[in-house]
Amino acid sequence: MTHRLGALELIEANVDPGSWHSWDVPVAPADRDPEYEKALFQARERSSTDEAVVTGRARIGGHDVALVVSEFRFLGGSIGRDAAGRIVAAVRRATAERLPLIAAPSSGGTRMQEGTPAFVMMVDISRAVVEHKAAGLPYLVYLRHPTTGGVFASWGSLGHVTVAEPGALIGFLGPSVYEALNGHSFPGGVQVAENLAAKGVIDAVVPPDRLAGVASKALALLTGPPARPASVTRARVPDSAVVTLPGDPWHSIRLSRHPDRPGVRELLRIGADEVVTLSGTGAGELGQGMLCALASFHGVACVVIGQDRRAQAGKGPLGPDDLRAARRGIHVAQQLGRPLVCVVDTPGAELSAEAEERALAGEIARCLADLVQLTVPSVSVLLGEGCGGGALALLPGRACIAAEHAWLSPLPPEGASVILHGHTRLTADMARRQRVGSHELLTDGVVQVLVPEPVPAHENPEDFCRRVSAAIGSQLLQQLAAYRSG
Repeated sequence: MTHRLGALELIEANVDPGSWHSWDVPVAPADRDPEYEKALFQARERSSTDEAVVTGRARIGGHDVALVVSEFRFLGGSIGRDAAGRIVAAVRRATAERLPLIAAPSSGGTRMQEGTPAFVMMVDISRAVVEHKAAGLPYLVYLRHPTTGGVFASWGSLGHVTVAEPGALIGFLGPSVYEALNGHSFPGGVQVAENLAAKGVIDAVVPPDRLAGVASKALALLTGPPARPASVTRARVPDSAVVTLPGDPWHSIRLSRHPDRPGVRELLRIGADEVVTLSGTGAGELGQGMLCALASFHGVACVVIGQDRRAQAGKGPLGPDDLRAARRGIHVAQQLGRPLVCVVDTPGAELSAEAEERALAGEIARCLADLVQLTVPSVSVLLGEGCGGGALALLPGRACIAAEHAWLSPLPPEGASVILHGHTRLTADMARRQRVGSHELLTDGVVQVLVPEPVPAHENPEDFCRRVSAAIGSQLLQQLAAYRSG
């Protein structure tokens, strides 16, 4: 049987030595049912804690944090009024002291001995967490085995980043309750951490001995100064590499479609300093065509949302779920005051009856609305193909960078040729006439920075990604200077 760490064991295994300071005060005596009082006494003996949660302050990888950790051995980690009050007090103290908050629930939900009065306390916990996040402070969640019921449906599902213990049972309704109510067992393999990660409900599965490393990396990208100016250089290239004359847009379009052209994953792998990948929408949609991550470019910490060209080629075009995944990233950036980088690289959004019925157009519109209201620094990057509404959805950064062979158009040039001429024989001519190329975009003010490609990107991916990375870092630094002074 797998050994599951208790609350104090998990804390000891992950915080910096000697940094843990409990915030808990003794639970006040109360007039309770004798049987319940006996159960509480036995729970204290069994768990070595006085309640189902432990709270306090510590350091993880040098980062000061507040912790709320469940103890499952105390009545199944169930949340009664005392436990809920302790959580609310800890969350509010974390907010007052400007501390990131890490919650590690392991609970069957509301304490049945206390019923509805305890149940409604989930609202108070959720309110405190929402206020913490509204204060621009990170909230990280580590779901442990098991996390079910009202805990999962409230403070267990509100994290900016949410990871889970391997093999953990995670679900709204406990399987034993489901079977008792319905007369048959719940389908196997559904309420398991690995399945929820695969479905985009949580971001990753992380063993307890790796939690500190993941939390530390995420905190480094979400807290502290958003940039180290001395480490950022402007995007400079040798004069001989700068292309001064516009090329043929049709030639660029063909190059952008090369199967080996680097995309957002290569940009992050080669050009970013640190990366913590998020998964899906957090609402049960994986959004495979959209990558969302916490990252840094030349010391500038940011949130990245990027259209993944390889996923679109292998798993289908951009759909509504991809745009909802993008909006998750936009909201994290706005809420935590992090710069946002939007990478555009798509041959076009999904054209299907299902996409229409799942509000594709509405999601494009909502992406646009979220981006134009963004108050943090933001950069859009035309990395390759920029076709149609799917590309437009990520375009409204405060500055726009374009690779030399990137392009942007309302339709594929083949489609524009069909609309105007009834055939595709004038595709190349349409590309030239519609001013889709990067040089025309620069001249027309759609983009502000052009990243030269001395050779096509697929011939030297590392140099290309480093050039784009430097341009991103430079633009973010310029905006951060204005953002701070404003």
